[in-house]
Amino acid sequence: MGCCGSAERTKREWRPLEDRSCTDLPWFLLFTVFCVGMGSICGFTIVTGGAARLVFGYDSYGNTCGQRNEQIEGVRLSGLDHTDRKFVFFLDPCNIDIVQRKIRSMALCVSLCPPEELQTYQDLKRFAMLNGSELCSYELAGHKYPGLPERFSKCPKLPVPPSKPLPVFNRCTPLDVSCYAKFAEAVVTFVGDNSVLHRLIAGVAASKEIIIGLCVLALVLSMILMVIIRYISAVLVWILTSLVVLGSLAGTSVLWWLYIDHRLYGNDTVTKGMKEAKDEAKEEVAVSRDSGQALLVYAVAATVFTIILLLLMLFMRKRVALTIALFHVAGKVFIHLPLLTLQPFVTFLALLLFWIYWILVLLFLGTTGNPVQNEETGLTEFRLTGPLQYLTWYHAVGLIWITEFILACQQMTVAGAVVTYYFTRDKNRLPVTPILSSVLRLVRYHLGTVAKGSFIITLVKIPRLILMYIHNQLKGKENACARCLLKTCICCLWCLEKCLNYLNQNAYAATAINSTSFCTSARDAFVILVENALRVATINAVGDFVLFLGKILIVTTTAFAGVLLLNYQRDYAEWLLPLIIVCLFSFLVAHCFLSIFEIVVDVLFLCFAIDTKYNDGTPGKEFFMDKALMVRRQRGFKAQKSYLISGEMCVRISVHTR
Repeated sequence: MGCCGSAERTKREWRPLEDRSCTDLPWFLLFTVFCVGMGSICGFTIVTGGAARLVFGYDSYGNTCGQRNEQIEGVRLSGLDHTDRKFVFFLDPCNIDIVQRKIRSMALCVSLCPPEELQTYQDLKRFAMLNGSELCSYELAGHKYPGLPERFSKCPKLPVPPSKPLPVFNRCTPLDVSCYAKFAEAVVTFVGDNSVLHRLIAGVAASKEIIIGLCVLALVLSMILMVIIRYISAVLVWILTSLVVLGSLAGTSVLWWLYIDHRLYGNDTVTKGMKEAKDEAKEEVAVSRDSGQALLVYAVAATVFTIILLLLMLFMRKRVALTIALFHVAGKVFIHLPLLTLQPFVTFLALLLFWIYWILVLLFLGTTGNPVQNEETGLTEFRLTGPLQYLTWYHAVGLIWITEFILACQQMTVAGAVVTYYFTRDKNRLPVTPILSSVLRLVRYHLGTVAKGSFIITLVKIPRLILMYIHNQLKGKENACARCLLKTCICCLWCLEKCLNYLNQNAYAATAINSTSFCTSARDAFVILVENALRVATINAVGDFVLFLGKILIVTTTAFAGVLLLNYQRDYAEWLLPLIIVCLFSFLVAHCFLSIFEIVVDVLFLCFAIDTKYNDGTPGKEFFMDKALMVRRQRGFKAQKSYLISGEMCVRISVHTR
């Protein structure tokens, strides 16, 4: 990992340093130890047989199918030789526990899954005699099935549906999935009719080529938008600004019109009510007066809000121009660094591989442990007992920390590439692969910093998830005060997580510039952000809304194309599920790509703020910024200079008058 442990620089040069040193080495070692622990859990499940029981399957007596087993103390019919019985067969595969999401049925190891429907016990006997695959409990002889009294509890439920083994997992699965309709209806709660469910699934199956094509279209549109957004950002920003101002003016005008209308026509009602002097009329008079006062309060509040908004627009219009300039430069970054568009693919692939590994190990843990007889069903299950039951919690923490670590690696990689681009004056002399250079710097020097930043997010996310779980478990049982307190805590932790995510992202950019530790980088970045608080607020508010409009543009364009392509299907009910799938996928793709664009804009702003603070354009302190940002800064400097000159002239006139 390179030489580590060198002393940090006390002087901030705010330049990409060639002479780098490893940062946050103890946290890298801690993360390495944690990952070794995650791997040890996987090894433990394999050694103790949990992985084999998941892959090969096991029966209700604790025997693993496809191998010779050892006797389990206290469990009858255990320790059997199932070398020739490689498949798991459920006596009642349709008996599904919806709450626990598992099959509540006796399981046996068989040598062959029934390929045809068996309607009588005579058919069970014939299948056992011909194929040597006994589908009833082991203690029952196959040639005696029709006459045994135990056949009703220890033989499969008739009729036995035809089935075939699942690839890899060796479970006999019914070919007719109609018995899972109850489970599907419980999952898809809005479907009340099986025919509707079948029609929706049929619509997806018939439109799979169109769905794939539309998903590719959303992918292409997202990549194109990342490049051309710099040309349309100015139009979007000023349209947004105009709509907000016009909307506030219109709302204020409507409230004042309602108040005046109430004063003009409400007084007649009040006068008539006073003359009648009845109780009901008096109540109406009181309600009318309260309504008038409420309208007055709303109108005054809207007026104050509109005035404040107009003043903010007046004073922050130049900062809005800075946001447009940053979007313009971000578009140039993607032209010079086209491999940035591959970052969402790489991150998604890394997350997908890790999530698959995590789910497999979690399933291994579900079949690992000591054999325990279920008191309710009498079946043998494997459960972790004692200190080993905390392995699941360790594994759950690993899901959050490593996921955040992968996302933080993406942020650090993008930040490193953008920093290299910004602080290279001659863009023709950029490294051949700035993205690869950023990845190598991350792996060699800054994995500890990324591990520390992701761990801080994990510390905030875990309590929030626990509180959300408690809130869901107590739904309908807790009182109003407890419910409000839980929601408040969840909301506060969510806000804290978002703030820390933003600070972490800027800390990674500061680390990419100065090669400082996480805490030092976070402090330096925080100081820069506080000094430019108004600019930060404008960029986040305007920029996030523009990117949101970009996501909506991609989703609506893809959905419109989907409607045109699905138009040949006359059954419009079959459009629903394909369109929902396409819209969700297009929004996910747009979010992934435009999130990279958002990171680029944030890093560019931090570099711009540092550049304007420590450089002034004089020899030896030349600016690194792009021409678009340079023009924006010169306009702001001229405006500030004219403001100072006008202020000085006012002072001179005042002195001369005296």
